[in-house]
Amino acid sequence: MSAALALKPKLRVEDYLLGERISPVRHEYVAGEVYAMAGASEEHNVVSGNIFAALHGHLRGKKCRAFMNDMKVKIWINHDLFYYPDVMVVCDPDDDDRYFKHRPTVLIEVLSPETRRIDEQEKLLSYLRLESLQEYVLVEQDTLQVMIFRRTNDWNREVIAGADAVLHLAALGFTLPLKEIYEGVHS
Repeated sequence: MSAALALKPKLRVEDYLLGERISPVRHEYVAGEVYAMAGASEEHNVVSGNIFAALHGHLRGKKCRAFMNDMKVKIWINHDLFYYPDVMVVCDPDDDDRYFKHRPTVLIEVLSPETRRIDEQEKLLSYLRLESLQEYVLVEQDTLQVMIFRRTNDWNREVIAGADAVLHLAALGFTLPLKEIYEGVHS
């Protein structure tokens, strides 16, 4: 048998999207390959939930909408990519697909030992290619520290840390003290 015959065919985007609707496990999609998502820790869920709750309240009555970890973002970089960010904010009313978004304004990932490398490298490089994206935020799970990449700062990394620090998302006119992000995790 030749090596060409042994290659597994790539999964079509349509089949991936259909499968995700019925699958009890979420999968990210990279160029025809799917990768099961690991379950998140309690700390990860609390931090993500705190950020989502604050953003959801802040955006009430505005054109932007916040989504939490079950909404995919679609990216095209020579092939289709679908990721599940922990928190996503979309402000484009025409970005109206029910199962994924492709023009987010803000993307937030909560770092864990299992996701750190992908969030800091693969997703960073992919997300920054999105024309609509204004801010990409990486939130440490185990320490009071947040890294922000902003379009207005040429995507240079900014680090804020400590209980008295405040996360500011200029694209949304939003501020949140780190002590509120980590409420229920770090007292």
